[in-house]
Amino acid sequence: MEKLIFDYSSEGKIGVSLPTKSAEEKAIKEYVPESLLRKSDLNLPEVSEPEVVRHFTNLSNMNHHIDKGFYPLGSCTMKYNPKINDKIAGLPGFANIHPLQPEKTIQGALELMYDLEKMLCAITGMHSVTLQPAAGSHGELTGVMVMKKYHESKGEQRKYILIPDSAHGTNPSSAYSANFKTIALKSNERGCIDINDLEEKMTEEVAGLMITNPNTLGLFEEEVEQIVDIVHKYDGIVYMDGANLNALLGITCPGDMGFDITHINLHKTFSTPHGGGGPGSGPIAVVEKLSKFLPVPRILKDGSNFKLSSDYPESVGKVLGLYGNFGVMVRAYVYITMLGLEGLQMVSRNAILNANYLRVKLADKFEVPYNRVCMHEFVASGDNHRQLGIKTLDIAKRLLDFGVHAPTIYFPLIVKEAIMIEPTETENKQALDEFIEVMGKIDKEAHENPERLHQAPFTTPVRRLEELKANKDLNVCWGK
Repeated sequence: MEKLIFDYSSEGKIGVSLPTKSAEEKAIKEYVPESLLRKSDLNLPEVSEPEVVRHFTNLSNMNHHIDKGFYPLGSCTMKYNPKINDKIAGLPGFANIHPLQPEKTIQGALELMYDLEKMLCAITGMHSVTLQPAAGSHGELTGVMVMKKYHESKGEQRKYILIPDSAHGTNPSSAYSANFKTIALKSNERGCIDINDLEEKMTEEVAGLMITNPNTLGLFEEEVEQIVDIVHKYDGIVYMDGANLNALLGITCPGDMGFDITHINLHKTFSTPHGGGGPGSGPIAVVEKLSKFLPVPRILKDGSNFKLSSDYPESVGKVLGLYGNFGVMVRAYVYITMLGLEGLQMVSRNAILNANYLRVKLADKFEVPYNRVCMHEFVASGDNHRQLGIKTLDIAKRLLDFGVHAPTIYFPLIVKEAIMIEPTETENKQALDEFIEVMGKIDKEAHENPERLHQAPFTTPVRRLEELKANKDLNVCWGK
């Protein structure tokens, strides 16, 4: 168990060397109003540099991450991130620039962003891209703002957005944030949108439809062309949540399916380490009729030079203070450039193969409600294990003892005791077989020693918590 950093502290230890002062020493209150000054010394630990490094290294080793083991987190695409991405992103010309520099001094960065936009246009089959949104959900909000702006430009104030009952929770949140009301669409017996329900609910008051394809069950929307036609008949906008784009690369694209807007999770599909809340990047791609509404500034090519332009009077404006999360863009650019079209296609084909391999191998012990050929992920269920007194949460906790991060659980909501598994393309057959073996051991334990699952995990730094108390009575002091 790692100690608090304060437990290493003792008076007089120094962990940093500061330069000898060269300026005239003045009282700090000459620079800062006295009302803003502290009345007592700041309580900071006094530790040496080795102690700091060892402390935080020890803490980092307690976390699970993709470099440490299998991370089959459904809908998150936790793929291995090639280290060449980090090497290129760390080059001084990328890492040490500032977004407020004059354009003439950041031409390389602007060229990279311009070229990345064109790559994403090709991958999605869309006309234009903005790199500004800082995350997938931010991209969703930006897309919905573009949708709203489109209807307002025609003098319309539409009220509703249609969202499937299997959707990511950020979809209704994004719609609500743009002052739309949401209407839920039912799924049919095959786990896809119920066409009859869509036809009944699509009206001239509906601004558009937000769907994920493949959907959150890992299933391709088989009637996607009919779905798009129904929405377009009322001049609605069809938005594709791009969280599952990892299944489509080089095989098909949103533009070919008739979508008007899609967001792209650069940090998922195009490999940036994103466990722990960041960093992220959620560009959106749009068809030509929506291009003029994209956020500003836009990157333009002027001869051999690149510049930023805000001369787009119908734009939704800025959605971020600057231009987006540049480090994520560099990594995505490197990833796409190294793989090329053929490599990207293999990414999706291998992701689909891996998911279907796991689906078939696990289906004899774990229920798979929509047990047919899936895309890059599938949803199993722990509902049968409830008869043994075992919840999906127990299964997920026990997985941690085997060095495997638990899949997404209890989502999508339309599957009871859901276990959402996405292996990604970067795991080989040996890793998948080890996961299958672990799931088999847990199933056996559920039948023979269920109480052990109730107490898991046993090997993690933090053991099983009383979750309601942990949420309501948060105590962040280590070991208390």
